Amino acid sequence: MLKITRNIVDEMIRHGRAAAPLEACGYLAEKDGVVCKCIAMKNIDASPVHYSMDPAQQFAAIRSCRAEGLTIRAVYHSHPETGAYPSAEDIKLAFDPAVSYVIVSLAESTPCINSFTIRDHAVFSEKIEIIGSTANARCGGVLRP
Repeated sequence: MLKITRNIVDEMIRHGRAAAPLEACGYLAEKDGVVCKCIAMKNIDASPVHYSMDPAQQFAAIRSCRAEGLTIRAVYHSHPETGAYPSAEDIKLAFDPAVSYVIVSLAESTPCINSFTIRDHAVFSEKIEIIGSTANARCGGVLRP
């Protein structure tokens, strides 16, 4: 289960909307089992259908998290025009089975968020618990904050 604070969910949605029509991407860092930091990255591919993070920003984020006692828990990215499910390319490029892959879909007026683990090209849904939220309504198996 991915536990995440409400303000981090809001940050991911803001980042996705600001980057649209391109995909937004970044890291989510946790402490004591709760995601408490959103680290927005530049999508160096500048694409509406895929992303690559800037390696310099990635290294800086990892160093910063270590200094703050945080652990990288997930990679997130947005789907500006498609659902919150990994694309074939997302699955192919999911190299780390130890992290979650969070997708923010902006295809509808209300964003949908889903989390997955991906191992050996197999996709597994992961439950999301939003901390500090009064309602976690599901939309077709996808979390609507």
